[in-house]
Amino acid sequence: MLSLLIESVSKLYGETVAVNDLQLHIPQGEIFGLLGANGAGKTTTIRMVLGLISPTAGKITWKGEQIDYSTSGKVGYLPEERGLYPKLTVKEQLLYFGRLRGMKKQSVLQEMEGWLERFRVPDYKNKKVEELSKGNQQKIQFISSVIHQPELLFLDEPFSGLDPVNVELLKEAVNDLCKKGTTLVFSSHRMEHVEELCQNLCILHKGNPVVHGNLKEIKRSFGKKNILIHTEAELGDLSKMSGVTKVKKMAQGYRVQVTDDQASQGILNYAAAQGFVSHFSLEEPSLNDIFIEKVGSMYE
Repeated sequence: MLSLLIESVSKLYGETVAVNDLQLHIPQGEIFGLLGANGAGKTTTIRMVLGLISPTAGKITWKGEQIDYSTSGKVGYLPEERGLYPKLTVKEQLLYFGRLRGMKKQSVLQEMEGWLERFRVPDYKNKKVEELSKGNQQKIQFISSVIHQPELLFLDEPFSGLDPVNVELLKEAVNDLCKKGTTLVFSSHRMEHVEELCQNLCILHKGNPVVHGNLKEIKRSFGKKNILIHTEAELGDLSKMSGVTKVKKMAQGYRVQVTDDQASQGILNYAAAQGFVSHFSLEEPSLNDIFIEKVGSMYE
């Protein structure tokens, strides 16, 4: 079932094009990645879907209807900017947001206890937000966006300020929401998080979709792979070898981008001839590689 439809949507500010002819079909119960550099149009797109701003052209529907105040109780939004009240306690904060979504007090308190326990901060409910670390504030902001059990959820840079342990806690929460049927639109600069969570994605550049589709198919069509070599030997002639398009020196050795699998044998033979190779692997392209090639080249 198609949950969210964005059909030929554009947004102009005077002569500036923020989003240009965007078309996205996002199925229900999926985590969809919306990517792009700063100013690419991600947040503008999210705000148009939420009805916070109106598109200049095109149509946006969720389950066949526009999102407005009548459906806002089924929608959650975690903005990139901090949106908490620093002088309120965590409990006061979550009660306020829950009641705004039409929840009863007891339901809010029950959900709050579960989420605080899950995020390992059960003792923080009576602390003021300003007393919390940036990472713990982000966890409270996430809880405020999901406490009403939304059917459609927008996460704009949700891992901002979180350490690796808390990133994993939040990933587990996002995956659990998806399993329960929530449709998520996930925007992030961290490509490794997108690769782990999303099956389908769209990369925007200056308001235009430059990559769109299934992540596996996007990687397959990229036509390049990476070779990871761990060695202390100097491999100065790597860039001259057939099939090599890019070489990156790393602390443990080299990362080499190649046009096809056939180049790997020659590279292995060359590396082994220069010294001991402790690790050699052929890997699929990363989303970071694809992003840099599709978006980075457009800055040049």
